[in-house]
Amino acid sequence: MTEPKTPSPLSYRAAGVDIDAGDALVETLKPIAAKTTRPGVLAGLGGFGALFALSGRYRDPVLVSGTDGVGTKLLLAITLDRHDDIGIDLVAMCANDIVVQGAEPLFFLDYFASGRLDVRKAERIIAGIGRGCELAGAALVGGETAEMPGMYRDQDYDLAGFCVGAVERERLIDGRRVKDGDIILGLPSSGLHSNGYSLARAVIARRRADLTATVGDRRLDDILLAPTRIYVKALLALHAALDVHAMAHITGGGLPGNVPRVIPKGRRAVIDRSSWSRPAIFGWLQEGGDIAEEEMYRTFNCGVGMVVVVDAADAGVAEAILRDHGEAPFVIGRVDEGPGEFAWA
Repeated sequence: MTEPKTPSPLSYRAAGVDIDAGDALVETLKPIAAKTTRPGVLAGLGGFGALFALSGRYRDPVLVSGTDGVGTKLLLAITLDRHDDIGIDLVAMCANDIVVQGAEPLFFLDYFASGRLDVRKAERIIAGIGRGCELAGAALVGGETAEMPGMYRDQDYDLAGFCVGAVERERLIDGRRVKDGDIILGLPSSGLHSNGYSLARAVIARRRADLTATVGDRRLDDILLAPTRIYVKALLALHAALDVHAMAHITGGGLPGNVPRVIPKGRRAVIDRSSWSRPAIFGWLQEGGDIAEEEMYRTFNCGVGMVVVVDAADAGVAEAILRDHGEAPFVIGRVDEGPGEFAWA
């Protein structure tokens, strides 16, 4: 009679989690975090909690925080094995959200979860997060790396981020100063940013699209994985120079879904769609998916990634400041007392 085999001893590694790989990753990330350090950071990576001191830099500070992910844009990055810039998207989605209230991003933390930890791939992803933090002026002070076999397939991963900033209470931008006659400026997006990718991927599947094909003057894969533009430094310079009445980050919901969030009741934003040239990718998506015009504008940014509302008398100065900081602003509308919260001109 054959003796039953004794099961071999189990370990965390045998169950699919490599603690040593996680520890090695932390060591490779320390130089990335060090490049993003700024006044207020009290400790490097590796502690249980990240430490940051305001240190009297503000008289009456209001802390502003935001959290977000990258959505199904990750699936394209995974499919194409292109991970170097997706971390910029993660920072952008959080930092752009808090700067619209006038907040200077102070620090950022990330959450990276995968089915199997590939240290080289993770380093590329988090190096992108570091670059995003540099663009936003935020310190990468910590994060969490989770290896969860069974929750994710081996090559799949997910990202989430959390950003904290500060603004003087008296300089908080909350839309209360928006008034009739204010001018609405648009800042160009770098593409889809990180919204609408479930619809975009459906169009790609319907068209059986070759992602190396050219749309406009660029390859489709390059357009789709272009990182979200980080507007922080230009907007902080604008905020320091004049009285900004409101700003809106154009994410899910597009212009109709995001601009009304910063317009007081009793007033509306009137936007002229003919005031900017919509990048070719949006026409490609609309044609390929037979997507209705209104659906396009409530799903995608359609070329406008950020909106700024200023007094009409300040519009020229605002445009000049933004241009001096690398942006290409254009007037897209105005504020009036008409019915509703939003209207197309």
